[in-house]
Amino acid sequence: MKEIPVVVSAKHKGKFLIEVEFNDGIKKVIDFKQFLKGPIFEPLNDEAYFKKFYIEGWTIAWPNGADVAPETLYSCEEVSARKAA
Repeated sequence: MKEIPVVVSAKHKGKFLIEVEFNDGIKKVIDFKQFLKGPIFEPLNDEAYFKKFYIEGWTIAWPNGADVAPETLYSCEEVSARKAA
C-alpha cells in the first residue's frame, strides 16, 4: 500500500501560489486558484484571507474549514518558475 503524502511545510509565494513540501522531500509551487470554486472556497478568492492558510493534519487548511486533500496537492503540476517569480 502506498503511503499518503503529508504536507510538512508551506510558504506563500504570491497571489494564490503556495510552495508545499511533503514528507518525502518533494517541493513544488502550486497554483491554488484551480481549487477556489464553490461556497467553502469562495472566501479564499480574497488574497488577504487566502494568506491565512496553515498546516492542519496532513494538509493545508484555512480558518473557515476549507482544505485540499494532500494526495490531490501531491498530484498537482508545479507552476512554471516564471509564474512563481
